[in-house]
Amino acid sequence: MVIPPRMISRRQFLRWTATVGAIGALTGTYGFLVEPLWRLKIARYELEPERWPQGLELRIAALADIHACEPWMGPERIRSIVETTNALGADLIVLLGDYVGGQRFVTGYVPASEWAQALAGLQAPLGVHAILGNHEWWSDRAVQRAGTGSPASRRALEDAGIPVYENDVVRLDKSGHAFWLAGLGDQLAFMPSRRLRPNRPIGVDRLDATLAKVTDDAPVILLAHEPDIAVKVPDRVALTLSGHTHGGQVRLFGWSPVVPSRYGNRYAYGHVRARCDLIVSGGLGCSIVPLRLGVPPEIVLVTLRGGGAKDEEHRVSPRRLDV
Repeated sequence: MVIPPRMISRRQFLRWTATVGAIGALTGTYGFLVEPLWRLKIARYELEPERWPQGLELRIAALADIHACEPWMGPERIRSIVETTNALGADLIVLLGDYVGGQRFVTGYVPASEWAQALAGLQAPLGVHAILGNHEWWSDRAVQRAGTGSPASRRALEDAGIPVYENDVVRLDKSGHAFWLAGLGDQLAFMPSRRLRPNRPIGVDRLDATLAKVTDDAPVILLAHEPDIAVKVPDRVALTLSGHTHGGQVRLFGWSPVVPSRYGNRYAYGHVRARCDLIVSGGLGCSIVPLRLGVPPEIVLVTLRGGGAKDEEHRVSPRRLDV
């Protein structure tokens, strides 16, 4: 005897549809409001790079992709993030670019002088050090038209007492151990245009020239806004810190459907060890749309110690702590 398939009643269909709709609404509310506005995590990494000296323990706090705008990342929220960062007790603090708002779904943009002044509250024994991201360049129309110049965001940071590195280095010291901090120019500084200066380079990054400024064998930490440079970074560098990807802004089960990188998920988020260690921050703000799902805003805290061994490329998930 053939048993006919069970028919779904109209009531059951409506109940199923309502359930799916409610789940979608809750997920949307969480992704558009709760995670980008109310969550903040500390992503902690403890590394032993091959080129890091024994006896030097260094704690680095990194802030990336703030994207200042209202209501998502106003001055008050930035000051709150600054306070949380200072409380981590890092030896130095690095800013990895994209301070300018990067989306249109806003109630107002925050002037550079305001977000820079909020960041001026950052404090660490070995200082606060910054690089620029692509949005600092893209938002400065005069620089884009000229194909050269210094973005207004750089002047705002420097006026707030925060040094900005563009293909430059600084030698720092802790407990008698020296190391270098190198800041790379942005790799996507100029938007491509066939009409204006068709042969100009897109980026202002000069990796070889930057590393050539390192004058001794002390280890190097490289700040590079976009992580794609990792394929070119020599093993002379102990650690590269990057942002830009936001972890894809949507990241489920360790995978992001959309990543602003030519290498897709390879450098989307977290710790990757190849020729040198690379850490890609999930960032703090939002770009394109104010949505975060599975990759909440985060402050990165890296502890470096000596004694590491070189290994094949692999990914390591950070330990996270809700703030």
